[in-house]
Amino acid sequence: MSNDRWMWDATATLEALGAADVALWVWEPEKDRLRLTGATRALGLGPLSPDCSSAALRALALPQDRALAEDILRIQPPGGEVSVRLRMRGAGVCIWRGVWLEDGCRAAGVIAPEIKFAASDQDTLTGLLDRRSFIARARERLQTPGMHELVVADLDRLRRLNEALGHERADLVLAALGSRLAAAFPPGALLARIGEDEFAALCPATDSPGAEALRRALEQPLRVAGFDIHPTLSIGAVEAQGGDEAPEAAELLRRAELAVEAARSHGRGGAAAYGRSLETDGLSRLALEGDLKGALSRGELVPFYQPIVRLSTGGLSGFEALVRWRHPRRGLLMPEQFLPLCDEMGLMSDIGAMMMREAARQLAVWRQRHRAAGELSVAVNLSTGEIDRPDLVADVAAIRRETGLPPGALKLEVTESDVMRDPDGAAVTLRDLRLAGAALALDDFGTGFSSLSYLTRLPFDTLKIDRYFVRTMATNEGSTKIVSSVVKLGQDLDMEVVAEGVENAGMARQLLALGCDYGQGFGYAPALSAQEAEVYLNESYVDGAAPLKARG
Repeated sequence: MSNDRWMWDATATLEALGAADVALWVWEPEKDRLRLTGATRALGLGPLSPDCSSAALRALALPQDRALAEDILRIQPPGGEVSVRLRMRGAGVCIWRGVWLEDGCRAAGVIAPEIKFAASDQDTLTGLLDRRSFIARARERLQTPGMHELVVADLDRLRRLNEALGHERADLVLAALGSRLAAAFPPGALLARIGEDEFAALCPATDSPGAEALRRALEQPLRVAGFDIHPTLSIGAVEAQGGDEAPEAAELLRRAELAVEAARSHGRGGAAAYGRSLETDGLSRLALEGDLKGALSRGELVPFYQPIVRLSTGGLSGFEALVRWRHPRRGLLMPEQFLPLCDEMGLMSDIGAMMMREAARQLAVWRQRHRAAGELSVAVNLSTGEIDRPDLVADVAAIRRETGLPPGALKLEVTESDVMRDPDGAAVTLRDLRLAGAALALDDFGTGFSSLSYLTRLPFDTLKIDRYFVRTMATNEGSTKIVSSVVKLGQDLDMEVVAEGVENAGMARQLLALGCDYGQGFGYAPALSAQEAEVYLNESYVDGAAPLKARG
């Protein structure tokens, strides 16, 4: 063999990968190990290299992209392809491409910046600028003196859209939002699609339509493939003085996205403006993460109970158990303040098991103490993906044995998106849960995009109407029609219907007129501690009806 024959040189290969901002990845599920080689630092993967666990990858991905990280990790048959567009903390958008080499054992591929795959400065789906080009042009625009406003709008629940409609049809929704964004801003504004579900606009502050006007423009209903889509967006805004002292465009975009995260923490469809306190919140988040590690074992995470009331009589029907954190220094924390962190840290299944066990135990105590409480039920939410937990059915059966609760007293609430991820698999699990004695509710019905044919095949006994439609009935005729349709559907399928977000007597009367069975919301009571809930229970049975706020 000739001595000058070309040989593969590992050092030269690594240098080439680094120069091209490309990395190689190998995922071994059985070892829970992801190995990375190449330009990991440039791609935002430096904290993960040379190898990491699946939990570390999820934690480094942006919260709204964590479901996409699951697509990389999900086991496929040999030859199954991986093609994921993923955003990491402190880095741009990366494309992960690869293939499964062995059945459940190994997958491998490449990672590269999205710009390596793009030939122009435009987003091909919407015709708006892409992120890289937007930052470059914003940098130039910010040199102009005067006050500028940067607005970022992030579509909520894109994962549900993709799962229910498929990516191609979900892209139609994104394209429509891009067109609406262009129509909402004056000519000359810089407009971009800066992420899979994120849009940005930069213009003089005096020309900006403002967050609420932008929301009205973007959140109009859409009809795609026979589905009525009601998009909601989380909106963040930041102002900056242009000129020689203008902030760097990428930094301004970071601030706007920080405001988006703050808006999302208040629930779907929120809006927030950037302030220095958000930077402090980021540091506070790190401290909170450290406190969470032992919170469950210390008994700091506990269920609170929100009453569910029969609208026709005002009688108490049961409670929904909602988790709260009794933080030793910060006081009582709401779910939006810590559940996203719990999700990142892989604690949701443990919290779900605790909530089922404690809520069932508490209900059993109430049933023993109060004869009139013998028909009460307690509902517990299953977190995203918990329906796939292997020991879920066994836990339900064990909890019923330990507490002596009759069939149907413990109710599990499942979201549409969780069911539609794998309808056939969900159907099997739901049937097993029914056999184990759990009642089943389909939560937030009306916000998802499930096929009604699946609904008739799944063993639900309750539909829960999302609070958004209940809250907007008085001002939005479309919301009233949706509530009426869901109620009629529930009646036709012999299901109970519960309306969330009942805030006053007017809402209760309107729901009752539409034929709705039950309601819950601040109009009756917020989520109460176990002691407060027992007082409420006693008062409702003494008075014969649950108290209801008359305002509105």
